[in-house]
Amino acid sequence: MEQHVEPEHWDELTQIGQNSEISGKNYVRIMRNRFNQTHGVYVWQRKFITELLEDGSVRGYQEYGFNGKEVVIFDKERMVYIPTAHEGQLLAQRWNSRRIFAEVDKSYMEEHCVAWLKKYFSYGKDELERKVRPEVRVSDKQSDEATKLHCRVYGFYPRAVDVKWVRNGRDKVLSYEAKQILPHPDGTYQIRVTVEVAPKEGDSYSCHVDHSSLEEMLIIPWEPRRRSSLYIVIGVIAGVAALALTAVLGIFAYKRISAGFSSPPCSSWRSSSPNRYRYFSLYLN
Repeated sequence: MEQHVEPEHWDELTQIGQNSEISGKNYVRIMRNRFNQTHGVYVWQRKFITELLEDGSVRGYQEYGFNGKEVVIFDKERMVYIPTAHEGQLLAQRWNSRRIFAEVDKSYMEEHCVAWLKKYFSYGKDELERKVRPEVRVSDKQSDEATKLHCRVYGFYPRAVDVKWVRNGRDKVLSYEAKQILPHPDGTYQIRVTVEVAPKEGDSYSCHVDHSSLEEMLIIPWEPRRRSSLYIVIGVIAGVAALALTAVLGIFAYKRISAGFSSPPCSSWRSSSPNRYRYFSLYLN
């Protein structure tokens, strides 16, 4: 932007910002009365969403908000302002009563915003059109009640991606968690999709990933862990070890008894006689 944008463009944006500041102060005063607020910090928000499609058509809308709450939206196609909160009703009525407001906003979105989109896209075309293939990792967390399947997709660009779990190759499994695509510090994106299932004999599960960088959809199967076999092996090893230890102790005790060295009676340990030291030494040897 700094290298390519001409000074006249910066001047135009500066003028728009200054005009917005003036009108914004007026709307803050109006909305304070609507919300019946007399003190604090006030924020008037206006957001433009403009989308230029491949066929050259333009779609989009505008949002108006006060202190983080949306109050009015502008429908560009119908050229009408729609209140989305009780406090925005009078404002929407005022704007709808004067068609010039809708005409200005529609022209702004279809002309100014589209021109800027084309300009900015040409400056960042190499970066915006790059495609990075996603990496996929499948894992699980098993319990007696159910199994949670996790599909982590990361390192992909652009942002748009479709990730879902499928049972037996055809049935989509709904996720109980919201799918959030998160940015990564290296400029790529990541997402994790989790489902909770109760696998039955013969069921198979796989994570399906569709992204513009892929020639065909990625299908990563989930391979269940065989926990029961592992526990059986551990149990057998532990049992063998216990039997071996018992046998060794039995042989040791038998040899001691055969040699005439039986353990002293319990009363001998509590005796004050000097012989208890002899018994103790004999027991250890």
